[in-house]
This record gives sequence, structure tokens and C-alpha cells, in this order.
Amino acid sequence: MATRLDSKLNQLQQELPEGLLVDAAWLEANGYSSALRSQYVSSGWLDSPARRVYRRSRGPMTWQQVVISLQTMLDLPLTVGGRTALEQQGYAHYLSTNVQTVHLYGPTRPPTWLDDLPLDVTFAWHNSLRLFPADADTPPLPSPTMYSAAGAQLPVRYSSKERAFLELLDELPKHESFHQVDALMEGLSDLSPRRLQALLEACSSVKVKRLFLFFADRHRHAWRPKLDLAKIDLGSGKRVLVKGGTLDPQYDITVPADLGGQ
Repeated sequence: MATRLDSKLNQLQQELPEGLLVDAAWLEANGYSSALRSQYVSSGWLDSPARRVYRRSRGPMTWQQVVISLQTMLDLPLTVGGRTALEQQGYAHYLSTNVQTVHLYGPTRPPTWLDDLPLDVTFAWHNSLRLFPADADTPPLPSPTMYSAAGAQLPVRYSSKERAFLELLDELPKHESFHQVDALMEGLSDLSPRRLQALLEACSSVKVKRLFLFFADRHRHAWRPKLDLAKIDLGSGKRVLVKGGTLDPQYDITVPADLGGQ
């Protein structure tokens, strides 16, 4: 019996990298019974940071470890996007100095136990199919940061900066600032026009597409003339985004008065 337990523990050490998390369903599916899980926790081989969640402890838990666990161990179709993706790809000085909310995008909700983990960040889920019904995009770009575990380099999946910026625009005006977004666009001189074209054609939000082109026209980056607006559905009618704002005649959206002049 002891030999079998040692064998299962060795197997777990190979399958679950230190620092990463799995849930009870994953352990059950891989042959670890409830009794075995309880024994591993009581013996200190596993931690249980939340109910029915287990981790091989390796120092303090980080949100990156949690996201890698969701993406690789639990194989969930979740991507770090929007503000968080931009912060992690070198644009934090335009947005904020530290991550307080991790924005996750995907077609299905992440597990509810995320909210119970002892972390100093919160997770916000966004239904990716609302912005991109066909979820059309090139695959998420390789992570700018890697996590070393069990001799392997594990990536965090992030939205490309082109997609992340569109995701950020979707948060205007309630959850993001026009002026922060404007400052960010000023620094986005190296966006891919091919990726932008595909994303703008696939995006279902008229608001997001008009806002993107409004900010793009303000900053006149080299990629802007390469976009084919004839293939992008900009809808019809006015969009009032700012009460008392200025109507931009090109894209029929209201914006803050001090941004109204091109």
C-alpha cells in the first residue's frame, strides 16, 4: 500500500508543477481519490488555498501561476486581455503602476473559486464572443513573461496588443478614461495593420470600431492609412458616449470636448 501511495505521489509531482493549481475534478480524473487528496493535504504535500482547490506549494501564490493553471492544467479557453494584457506587454506607464484586476477573456466563465483565492488582485471575466462572435483572431501571442516550473518554461497567454486595445475600448466610458486611452494610443506606433484589419472586420461592436478609428486618426501612425475602411462595418446613427461632449462628425460619436479637435 505504501509503495502504491509513493508511486501516486511521484506521479503527482511529475504531473503538477510546483506553484500551480488544480481542482478536485482534475485530481479525481487523474486517479487521486478524496481520501488520497486529504492525506496529501494533511501531510503537507499539497496545499488547499480554497475549497476543492489544490496546489503544490512553492512560495507565495501569484496571479500568473493561477492563470497558467487555468490555461494549461485545466485547459480552459481563457486569455489575459484588455488592460492587463497591455500592462504586461510594456504599456503600464500609460495605464497603471500595478495590477489590481486581472481581465480574463473567453467564451465560458472561469471557476467560481477564483474569488476565494488568497491574492491581492481580483479577476474580471469578459465574454469574448460578445466582441468577436466568431472569436476570429490570430492565436494569442506568446507570453512576454515565462514561468519556470518542473524544468519547463510555461507561458501566460495574452491577447495581442491590437486585440487588447479593442478590448480596452469596450470598457469606455464607464470603466476606462478617454484621456488614458488617448495617451496609450499615442504610444502604439508599431501595431500590425494586417492584424488590425482582421480584428476590425470581425468585431461586432460599432462603438469599439468607431472609437478605435477616432483615436487612430488623432495620432496618425504609419499603420493607419493601410486600413481599408470599406471592409469595416461602422453601422449607422450617432453614438452618445459622453453627455455634454463634442460630436465627432467623422464617426458620429460624442467625445470629451478637449479631444474633439483633430
